[in-house]
Amino acid sequence: MTPQAQLAAGIAALGLALPADAETKLLAYLALLDKWNRVYNLTAVRDAGRMVSHHLLDSLAALPIFDTLLAAHPHPNPPSEGEGANAGRRPPTAIDVGSGGGLPGIPLAIARPDLQVTLIDSIAKKTAFLVQAKMELGLDHLSVVTNRVEDYRPQTGFDLITSRAFSDLGEFVTLTRHLLGPGGKWLAMKGLMPHEEIASLPDGVKVSANHALRVPGLVAARHLIVLEPVE
Repeated sequence: MTPQAQLAAGIAALGLALPADAETKLLAYLALLDKWNRVYNLTAVRDAGRMVSHHLLDSLAALPIFDTLLAAHPHPNPPSEGEGANAGRRPPTAIDVGSGGGLPGIPLAIARPDLQVTLIDSIAKKTAFLVQAKMELGLDHLSVVTNRVEDYRPQTGFDLITSRAFSDLGEFVTLTRHLLGPGGKWLAMKGLMPHEEIASLPDGVKVSANHALRVPGLVAARHLIVLEPVE
């Protein structure tokens, strides 16, 4: 099966509705990742078929949960009286921490062009790739930051903070807590259920949901852990 066919079948199996140009952009991103990977070693996965399942479909499998959380998120800027339904509203925001080669941030940005996505990584060669991907894929709603996440101080917090193999859960929430906006949540992509990490979470943080993900073409266990501050 070609990468194109594998991606199309995987998207159908996940039941996702994506923009018309999404599959083309996802495959272009994969080709760019493969090209840069020969020099910069952005990912250990090098086979095209495995990259579709382990990177693209693995990232997209979490999309319905992102959508549900964003739909339920209270909007911070409601329109004032007399304005239109969308007046005064800012788009939802997400930050991908330790983004590396852009996973899951770039597939998320391709799938949801209405979402303002920020990718942050402390390694300049990785963010150089992310900037190139932003340009070549025409992702104007994507921002790239080269910085340590604990030192990054944006003007406003994010609705969602996500990571994929960034660190254990305790370190993840501790280093990024200042980035969480009102009503925001953390979403950590994990393999096996991280029972020990959950037991060691710092005070003031709880697991609000645990989703077992079924990724087409991927046999390994995958989970998406949703965390939030304790009120």
